[in-house]
Formats: sequence, structure tokens, C-alpha cells
Amino acid sequence: MRLCLVTGASGYIGGRLVPALLDAGYRVRCMARSAQRLRDHPWAGRVEVVEADATDPASTRRALEGVDVAYYLIHAIGGKGGFADADRRAARTFAGAARETGAGRLVYLGGMDPDEELSPHLRSRAEVGGIMLGSGVPTAWLRAAVIIGSGSASFEMLRYLTERLPVMVTPRWVHTLIQPIAIRDVLHYLVGAAELPAEVSRGFDIGGPDVLSYGDMMRRYAAVAGLRRRIIVPVPVLSPWLSSLWVGGITPVPGGLARPLVESLRNEVVCAENDIAEFVPPPPGGATGFDLSVALALRRVREADVATRWSSASTPGAPSDPLPTDPDWAGGSLYTDERACRTDAPPERLWEVIEGIGGERGWYSFPIAWRARGVLDRLVGGVGLRRGRRDPRRLRVGETVDFWRVEEIEPGRLLRLRAEMRLPGLAWLELGMRQDGSFTQRALFHPRGLAGHAYWWAFRPFHDRVFGGMCRGIVRAAEQGRPRPLSKKAN
Repeated sequence: MRLCLVTGASGYIGGRLVPALLDAGYRVRCMARSAQRLRDHPWAGRVEVVEADATDPASTRRALEGVDVAYYLIHAIGGKGGFADADRRAARTFAGAARETGAGRLVYLGGMDPDEELSPHLRSRAEVGGIMLGSGVPTAWLRAAVIIGSGSASFEMLRYLTERLPVMVTPRWVHTLIQPIAIRDVLHYLVGAAELPAEVSRGFDIGGPDVLSYGDMMRRYAAVAGLRRRIIVPVPVLSPWLSSLWVGGITPVPGGLARPLVESLRNEVVCAENDIAEFVPPPPGGATGFDLSVALALRRVREADVATRWSSASTPGAPSDPLPTDPDWAGGSLYTDERACRTDAPPERLWEVIEGIGGERGWYSFPIAWRARGVLDRLVGGVGLRRGRRDPRRLRVGETVDFWRVEEIEPGRLLRLRAEMRLPGLAWLELGMRQDGSFTQRALFHPRGLAGHAYWWAFRPFHDRVFGGMCRGIVRAAEQGRPRPLSKKAN
């Protein structure tokens, strides 16, 4: 019963690695900045959770005490510039703490390190790998290219670009060779790395059986998804910046995350060796081919059985202040818009509508205004509405709903969402139920400076249409017996 520490357990990879380690017989400790973020995961009751920040030596050392294998899955990509500096500081702190506490092994999942000029994203990944290898702790640096799995950012980019654009005018990177790997195979190698001999400390390339260009991947995705053959016309004039705007406009992946991913596509990422096979046997049945990887991911999406998504991880730079509970909050002004609607709908039906809000069901009021706000948010570098939901019916603390994140959920009583759109302040939306079965709704806004006050009062005339309409729309949907149906477009 060796003890494994998993960082980034609320993220896409970490959230899937934890149950895989548990199933393999390991004890698991999760390191998170907020334990609350992990409480609703189906495996939460089987793990130990330690609150720590990878940039804080003291708390990181506490998290690493007694650990046999530490998985480092932290990356600051997606924030406002400077992610390389943030990654460097966190990696040095974590590696130093691992050495000081006597951790038995480090396992780091990073990107490929081809012998050519690297994109900023891959360069930062390689730097972190070097820090881990130089820590004095035996380290396995697993180097992967594009990961194919339901909910991964790379898969979402591929899916939306292919499904929405039957004819694509694309940058030159569509010809770059890539060796994609299925998420199930990534997890297989991550779990297997825990048993590497102590004398093994090095990097390993891991990949699937297919080497494809990005254009090939789009064509084969279309074939697996039953779409017509896609026509791809590459042009030499699209810079990485323009490409990221193009990707950000078509897919749910916001520009801040799309740009480093797009820039990395200029590098050829193909396995230079397969030495991992000397220590970790291949996945059962062999490595998963690209077509099967896509088919498995699409099945998960269509069955609403996506365990984690790229948006599961915290968005760097997004607001994270907790909701002020005191009406006379010492933090300053707190504007509120409170509404209540009585209803004869059964409480369980009303809660079904509340928990199913957002994503493909929308917000039950003034849809043009919601879409316009989402577009505006994307234009100024925000996440917009396209993140949608992981599951159309169930929510858990920490996951995203369009440009909100679930901050609190008490089934049958309260859903609190924290805004992650670009705002001159902090905002929350609470949807709740009273004991008499009536519906309550509260929007809160803590302005930042004069711009924040101006923002609230500028939109105050629209509140009855937006918030009042939402209150009435939710109640109407509950009384009609069901939430709005899901739209037929990709969710």
C-alpha cells in the first residue's frame, strides 16, 4: 500500500489518474489549493486531501511527507502571459520539497522535446522536466504529444474545428507530424511509472501507434464521426496569433489557452524512442489507435459520461475570492439583485431545472443578451459561453458552467456559481429553494474601482429582463415538467 501524491487532482489528467491509482491498489493523497474543489468527485471518500500551494515551500513539504511517489501535473498554461515563470517557480519549489522530505520518486507528464526550436509552451514543459530530473529524486518524465480523450483541450479543438468547418483554410501547421496518444494509454504509463526501479531517472517518449499530420487527424476524425470528407486548404500567412484567434472563435477553447497549443503545433512531435517498454508493458491489447481513441471519446461525449474536462482545472488569473457572507462585508460595496418566485412544481422537478442550467439548455431568459455577453467576453480574452458543461444533468463543486464555475452546491437547496468572465469586479449567481418550495435567485457583484460601479449601473436597466426573466423562466420550466431539451449541436 504505497502512498502516491497527486497534484492537479482537480484537472483533466489528475482527476482521472486518482481512480486509476486507487484501482491499482495504491493509497492516494491529493494536493489541492482548496479541498472543497475535490469533495464531489466519486473517489473523494477514498483519498486523503491536503491543502497546499506548489509555490509555498512549507505547505508543499507537508503534502509530501511520507510519500513514495509524487505525480507532478501542474501547469499554468492559459493564464495571462508569464506562464513559464509561474511554472518554473512552482517546479523548483516542488522538486526541492520532494528532495527534503525524501520522496521516493517523481513522475512528471510533459510535452515532447524535439531537437529543434521549441514553442514557448513546449519549452516551458521541457524546462520543468529538467528541473524534476535535476532534483536529486529519481524522476520519470513522460513526454506525450496530443492526448485524445473526451474532454481534453486538444480533442475539443480537433472536434469543433472538424465538425463546424467542412471547408477549412488552415495554417501551415496542418502538415506537421504528430504522434497522438489515447488518454487511457497515458494513464496506463503514469500508473506503471510508480514501479520503476530506483536507479531509473530519465525521460521517456510515449505515443500511440499512428503518426499523422493535423490535417490527417481532422480527416480521420470526420470519417469516424460519420461526417463528409473535410476539404483542407493550407495557407502560409496565418501567424500563431491569428491562428489562435481562429481556433478561439470556432472552438470552446479560449484564446489564452488556444495560443500556446497552436504555437506548439509548429513542432514535429513524434516519439524518438520506445524505451518505456523495457520497464512498463504495453497497455492491455496494445496501444490504442487514433480511430479507436476518437470513437471512444465520442461515445463518452454522446453518453454524457465525461469524467473530467480541460476546464476542470482552475483558470489562471480567474477570480477565486470566496463569496462574502456578511451583508456589511468589510471588502467594500456589494451590489445585489434578489428575486423570488412561488411555484407549485414539485421540489425535485424544480431542483432538476436548477442543476441542469446552462450549457445547451441556456439560461432561461433573453438568450440574445447571454450570447452577446459571451461573444464580448471572448473578444476581450475571456472564456465566453462555449465551455458548456461536463454533464448536462449533474454538477459538482469546481467544474464549469459556461463562463461560471460551481462554488457551492447543496442538492435540493442551493447552487452558487462564481463568474469567470472578464469583469471589473467579482460576481456570483445563487439559485436556491426555500422550505415552502419557492424559488430564490440572487446575483451579487463586488465592484473594483470606479469602472466596477459604472459597470453595475450601466447594466442595471436590463436586470429585470435578464435576471427577472431567468427567475420566471426557471419556474415555468419546472411547472411544465422538465428542463429545456438539449440542442442537437455538440455539447
